[in-house]
Amino acid sequence: MTLKETFEKAVADSKLLATRPDNDTLLSLYSLYKQATDGDAPEEGPSNPFDFVGVAKHAAWAKLKGLTTDDAMSKYVALVDSKK
Repeated sequence: MTLKETFEKAVADSKLLATRPDNDTLLSLYSLYKQATDGDAPEEGPSNPFDFVGVAKHAAWAKLKGLTTDDAMSKYVALVDSKK
C-alpha cells in the first residue's frame, strides 16, 4: 500500500474508533489531516475571536507549518493506529 492509501484508510478508521478520542487528540488529528491535505495553515485565523474551537483548530494547524505532506500523513496514521 502506498502512503496515500494508508493515510486514506487511517482517515476512514478514525471514524470507527471504539471510544471517542480526547480533545487534544482530536486537535492533533485535525491539524495533521489539514497539513497533509492542504499544506500550511493560512496566516489569518478565524475572524471571530469568540470562535474558540476555530481559533484552537487554527493554532494547532499553524504549529505544523513546514511539515511535509508525507510526514503529516505518517504522523496521522501513527496517531490513529495508537488509538485502535
